[in-house]
Amino acid sequence: MGEQRIRRAVSPGSFDPVTSGHVDVLTRAAGLFDELVVAVLHNPDKSGTFSVEERIGFLEEALAAVANVRVVAFGGRLIVDVCRELDAPVIVKGLRSETDYAYELPMAAMNRHLTGVETIFVPGDGALAHVSSSLVRQVASFGGDVTGLVPDPVRDALVARYRQA
Repeated sequence: MGEQRIRRAVSPGSFDPVTSGHVDVLTRAAGLFDELVVAVLHNPDKSGTFSVEERIGFLEEALAAVANVRVVAFGGRLIVDVCRELDAPVIVKGLRSETDYAYELPMAAMNRHLTGVETIFVPGDGALAHVSSSLVRQVASFGGDVTGLVPDPVRDALVARYRQA
Protein backbone atom coordinates (compact mmCIF):
# COMPACT_ATOMS: atom_id res chain seq x y z
CA MET A 1 0.00 0.00 0.00
CA GLY A 2 1.19 3.48 -0.85
CA GLU A 3 1.39 6.49 1.36
CA GLN A 4 -2.00 8.12 1.90
CA ARG A 5 -2.09 11.68 0.60
CA ILE A 6 -3.69 14.38 2.72
CA ARG A 7 -6.44 16.19 0.85
CA ARG A 8 -5.59 19.83 1.54
CA ALA A 9 -7.20 22.96 0.11
CA VAL A 10 -6.49 26.66 0.45
CA SER A 11 -9.18 29.27 0.85
CA PRO A 12 -7.70 32.71 0.26
CA GLY A 13 -9.05 36.12 1.12
CA SER A 14 -8.29 39.39 2.83
CA PHE A 15 -11.01 38.76 5.44
CA ASP A 16 -11.00 42.45 6.43
CA PRO A 17 -13.21 41.82 8.28
CA VAL A 18 -14.30 38.21 8.33
CA THR A 19 -18.06 38.00 7.78
CA SER A 20 -20.71 35.45 8.65
CA GLY A 21 -20.70 34.53 4.95
CA HIS A 22 -16.98 33.71 5.13
CA VAL A 23 -17.53 31.57 8.23
CA ASP A 24 -20.37 29.69 6.53
CA VAL A 25 -18.36 28.91 3.37
CA LEU A 26 -15.17 28.03 5.29
CA THR A 27 -17.01 25.71 7.67
CA ARG A 28 -18.74 23.86 4.84
CA ALA A 29 -15.53 23.71 2.74
CA ALA A 30 -13.63 22.23 5.68
CA GLY A 31 -16.00 19.27 5.55
CA LEU A 32 -14.77 18.44 2.05
CA PHE A 33 -11.06 18.15 2.85
CA ASP A 34 -8.70 16.64 5.41
CA GLU A 35 -7.31 20.13 6.01
CA LEU A 36 -8.45 23.59 4.96
CA VAL A 37 -5.82 26.31 5.11
CA VAL A 38 -7.40 29.74 5.35
CA ALA A 39 -4.85 32.04 3.72
CA VAL A 40 -5.13 35.64 4.89
CA LEU A 41 -3.68 37.48 1.93
CA HIS A 42 -2.46 41.00 2.40
CA ASN A 43 -0.50 43.66 0.64
CA PRO A 44 2.33 44.68 2.98
CA ASP A 45 2.18 48.19 1.48
CA LYS A 46 -1.47 48.74 2.43
CA SER A 47 -3.08 49.05 5.83
CA GLY A 48 -6.47 47.47 6.30
CA THR A 49 -9.22 48.11 8.78
CA PHE A 50 -7.76 45.35 10.96
CA SER A 51 -4.18 44.20 11.18
CA VAL A 52 -3.29 40.80 9.75
CA GLU A 53 -2.84 39.51 13.30
CA GLU A 54 -6.33 40.73 14.27
CA ARG A 55 -7.86 39.09 11.19
CA ILE A 56 -6.13 35.80 12.00
CA GLY A 57 -7.43 36.01 15.57
CA PHE A 58 -11.00 36.69 14.43
CA LEU A 59 -10.86 33.76 12.00
CA GLU A 60 -9.36 31.38 14.55
CA GLU A 61 -12.03 32.31 17.08
CA ALA A 62 -14.89 32.05 14.55
CA LEU A 63 -13.63 28.66 13.30
CA ALA A 64 -12.51 27.23 16.65
CA ALA A 65 -15.10 24.44 16.49
CA VAL A 66 -13.77 23.26 13.11
CA ALA A 67 -10.85 20.98 13.92
CA ASN A 68 -9.26 20.72 10.48
CA VAL A 69 -8.82 24.44 9.75
CA ARG A 70 -5.51 26.27 9.96
CA VAL A 71 -5.26 30.05 9.49
CA VAL A 72 -2.05 31.53 8.08
CA ALA A 73 -0.98 34.85 6.54
CA PHE A 74 0.73 35.35 3.21
CA GLY A 75 1.74 38.72 1.82
CA GLY A 76 2.77 39.83 -1.62
CA ARG A 77 2.58 36.40 -3.30
CA LEU A 78 0.53 34.59 -5.89
CA ILE A 79 -1.99 32.19 -4.38
CA VAL A 80 -0.70 29.41 -6.63
CA ASP A 81 2.75 29.80 -5.03
CA VAL A 82 1.10 29.48 -1.62
CA CYS A 83 -0.68 26.33 -2.82
CA ARG A 84 2.57 24.85 -4.11
CA GLU A 85 4.32 25.59 -0.79
CA LEU A 86 1.49 23.96 1.16
CA ASP A 87 1.10 21.02 -1.23
CA ALA A 88 -2.54 21.98 -1.80
CA PRO A 89 -3.90 21.17 -5.28
CA VAL A 90 -7.21 22.97 -4.69
CA ILE A 91 -8.35 26.54 -4.05
CA VAL A 92 -11.77 27.02 -2.47
CA LYS A 93 -13.67 30.24 -3.14
CA GLY A 94 -17.11 31.25 -1.94
CA LEU A 95 -19.61 32.75 -4.37
CA ARG A 96 -22.48 35.04 -3.45
CA SER A 97 -23.74 35.89 -6.92
CA GLU A 98 -23.23 35.78 -10.66
CA THR A 99 -21.02 38.84 -10.29
CA ASP A 100 -18.65 36.91 -8.00
CA TYR A 101 -18.59 34.05 -10.51
CA ALA A 102 -17.74 36.39 -13.39
CA TYR A 103 -14.92 37.89 -11.31
CA GLU A 104 -13.54 34.56 -10.03
CA LEU A 105 -13.73 32.46 -13.21
CA PRO A 106 -10.83 34.13 -15.09
CA MET A 107 -8.66 33.87 -11.95
CA ALA A 108 -9.50 30.19 -11.63
CA ALA A 109 -8.54 29.62 -15.27
CA MET A 110 -5.27 31.52 -14.83
CA ASN A 111 -4.39 29.59 -11.67
CA ARG A 112 -5.03 26.30 -13.47
CA HIS A 113 -2.97 27.52 -16.45
CA LEU A 114 -0.03 28.57 -14.25
CA THR A 115 0.25 25.50 -12.04
CA GLY A 116 -2.61 23.08 -12.57
CA VAL A 117 -4.25 24.11 -9.28
CA GLU A 118 -8.01 23.67 -9.53
CA THR A 119 -10.60 26.00 -8.01
CA ILE A 120 -13.77 24.76 -6.37
CA PHE A 121 -16.61 27.22 -5.85
CA VAL A 122 -18.81 26.89 -2.78
CA PRO A 123 -22.08 28.78 -3.02
CA GLY A 124 -22.71 31.05 -0.08
CA ASP A 125 -25.85 30.98 2.01
CA GLY A 126 -28.47 32.98 0.11
CA ALA A 127 -29.50 34.71 3.33
CA LEU A 128 -26.01 36.26 3.45
CA ALA A 129 -25.64 37.06 -0.27
CA HIS A 130 -25.77 40.80 0.42
CA VAL A 131 -22.92 40.68 2.96
CA SER A 132 -19.44 41.77 1.93
CA SER A 133 -16.51 43.01 3.98
CA SER A 134 -16.59 46.39 2.25
CA LEU A 135 -20.32 46.88 2.90
CA VAL A 136 -19.93 45.80 6.53
CA ARG A 137 -17.11 48.33 6.99
CA GLN A 138 -19.22 51.07 5.40
CA VAL A 139 -22.32 50.33 7.47
CA ALA A 140 -20.27 50.11 10.69
CA SER A 141 -18.42 53.34 9.89
CA PHE A 142 -21.75 55.19 9.88
CA GLY A 143 -22.92 53.57 13.10
CA GLY A 144 -25.16 50.94 11.53
CA ASP A 145 -25.80 47.66 13.31
CA VAL A 146 -23.86 44.77 11.73
CA THR A 147 -25.05 42.16 14.25
CA GLY A 148 -25.41 38.80 12.53
CA LEU A 149 -23.41 39.93 9.51
CA VAL A 150 -20.09 39.30 11.26
CA PRO A 151 -19.07 37.23 14.29
CA ASP A 152 -19.82 39.11 17.53
CA PRO A 153 -16.13 39.82 18.36
CA VAL A 154 -15.72 41.41 14.93
CA ARG A 155 -18.86 43.50 15.46
CA ASP A 156 -17.54 44.68 18.82
CA ALA A 157 -14.15 45.55 17.30
CA LEU A 158 -15.81 47.48 14.47
CA VAL A 159 -17.95 49.45 16.91
CA ALA A 160 -14.87 50.29 18.97
CA ARG A 161 -12.82 51.18 15.88
CA TYR A 162 -15.39 53.54 14.40
CA ARG A 163 -16.40 55.04 17.73
CA GLN A 164 -12.82 56.35 18.03
CA ALA A 165 -12.73 57.75 14.48
